[in-house]
Amino acid sequence: MNTTIDRQTAEGILFTDQYQLTMAQLYFHMGLHERTVQFDHFFRSYPDYGSHQAGFCINAGLASLLGWMQTVRFREEDIAHLRGQKGRNGRLFHDDFLNWLQKHGSFASLTLNAMPEGRVVHPNVPLTVVQGPLAMAQILETPLLNHLNYPTLIATKAARIDQAGQGQTVLEFGMRRGPERAVNAGARAALIGGADFTSNTGLSHVLGLPPQGTHAHSMVQLFMALGDGELGAFRAYADLYPDDCLLLVDTINTLESGIPNAIKVFEELRRKGHNPVGIRLDSGDLAHLAVRSAKMLNKAGFPDTRIVLSNQLDEITILQILSQIREECVYQSMEADEVIGRLIYGVGTSLITSAGDAALDGVYKLVAVQKDGRWQPAIKISENPAKTPNPGHKQVWRVYDSRGNATADLLSRSDEDPRQMDPLQLQHPLEVGTNRLLTADQISEIEPLLHPVWQEGELASESPDLEEIRAQRKKDLARLDVGVRRLLNPHIYHVSLTSALWQLKQDLIASFKEEKTT
Repeated sequence: MNTTIDRQTAEGILFTDQYQLTMAQLYFHMGLHERTVQFDHFFRSYPDYGSHQAGFCINAGLASLLGWMQTVRFREEDIAHLRGQKGRNGRLFHDDFLNWLQKHGSFASLTLNAMPEGRVVHPNVPLTVVQGPLAMAQILETPLLNHLNYPTLIATKAARIDQAGQGQTVLEFGMRRGPERAVNAGARAALIGGADFTSNTGLSHVLGLPPQGTHAHSMVQLFMALGDGELGAFRAYADLYPDDCLLLVDTINTLESGIPNAIKVFEELRRKGHNPVGIRLDSGDLAHLAVRSAKMLNKAGFPDTRIVLSNQLDEITILQILSQIREECVYQSMEADEVIGRLIYGVGTSLITSAGDAALDGVYKLVAVQKDGRWQPAIKISENPAKTPNPGHKQVWRVYDSRGNATADLLSRSDEDPRQMDPLQLQHPLEVGTNRLLTADQISEIEPLLHPVWQEGELASESPDLEEIRAQRKKDLARLDVGVRRLLNPHIYHVSLTSALWQLKQDLIASFKEEKTT
């Protein structure tokens, strides 16, 4: 058995579901493979973590998708793999289709418009719009969803953790617990969403960030087994890293051994002219230990050392820790902000796996087909009205109220410009007669959200760097109503349709229902 992985095949253009290829061959044999179509990628609902739900998401993953699209096409080896596939009555893929794939099998014929990474995004709003020949647009579905759904999920979790941490440093520590090499995409998404640094060394260097980390319990255990004890381990680490000394203090007993030994080493460093970084707490009652550790470090003359908290942290755990710290500081005669202001959160498993909701229900739906040079809307009618996508060639707009806050995302037909409408009617996407009218004095800005990102096999514009993406996230969150940002029971953000798009959708549904009954 071959135990090595041919990554060019496994992760190249065959990185798609089998049914995308069988459908593409059907389109080819029907003469539809080059018919121009439009697919919309969107997600149906915010992550639901069980005891709490998100009220927004953070878009991520686009750079990875576009980078992948630039490097793949159907190679001779890929065609050979497909040629060797057998159906029940012979070869599954026919030579004429395979010859077409070998000649035209890249994504150069497609056009993508998308929301930039770092933008706040909401359900049922197109994040990525794919236009172009049907066969290749269909083959793109699976890799597009793979590259975009998971990063958006992780960026959203990171934004919530950052919000819970109230601006303190967040470290992404999830590499050992994440889904194989997808942790690279996850760590990058976490950095987009709110993590400040990651322990993922390779990715950090690629992104131009310093990787972060401390040491493991195993280092202390080794020195203990050799007879040098915890203090010997701390001294050895401090000798090698005198200006970057951050010690894990809970291998034996945090308050009776770890902190006293760390203080001895910190005092030795100070006498040599070095400033220790701090300590890490990875077990026990983290809030209680943080308060007690801060008090001991203060008494020893180290009020500026940092305290890293790790071990199964998520946004709700962090909120609980901060609440407990505030209560305990009263009894310890300490200012809570003095403790909270020195905290760093090391978040691993819960972040890289989006604990509580491990998948984003992002979908890729056909919404329009060109016929005789005109866009014809396409629709899938679901028994659940919320799952019936909005048809047609569209644009997405963000409407800001007079305060400058985002008040709604508005889907319109492509030939409409809501900036020219006064008053502007926002139609509920499901409920007949439920709408909102906004006059010009109630609106400060209407912003188009979809922008060209891929044309004729090339990037349509320079991809922003990580800091630009982070800045966009911060700007969007600052303009989001505080109730929508809330970590528990957030307000509903409005996603609306223009009257014309609403009517197009209703007419299309009615026509299909009429066809069904005749």
